[in-house]
Amino acid sequence: QVQLVESGGGLVQAGGSLRLSCAASDDTFSSYVMGWFRQAPGKEREFVAAISRGGLNTYYADSVKGRFTISRDNAKNTVYLQMNNLRPEDTAFYYCAGDLGLAAKTTRARNPNEYDCWGQGTQVTVSS
Repeated sequence: QVQLVESGGGLVQAGGSLRLSCAASDDTFSSYVMGWFRQAPGKEREFVAAISRGGLNTYYADSVKGRFTISRDNAKNTVYLQMNNLRPEDTAFYYCAGDLGLAAKTTRARNPNEYDCWGQGTQVTVSS
């Protein structure tokens, strides 16, 4: 399984931006559907965004649509999450995840239990 390492989290004021990165350990990365999830204290892990293997198709939770953009660079084995117009309710630990068998357009791709590979996460804190 591919190993995943997130970076780019931090503290930002409401309305600000952050870009998260998730680097994969090897070139099998391009075979993985990738997703971003987040988990706030006391809450379940929730879907944020997913991207198809080639990067052409992207899917978002309603809560982030129009503010967040998922992208990937298969030559660099990296998936990104550009977060704009951040809100205090976006505060959470953000995780990237990958799976070989999923199709990004399906509802299964929004279920964290369907992903085999996970990074360690990165904290995003948005102050009001």
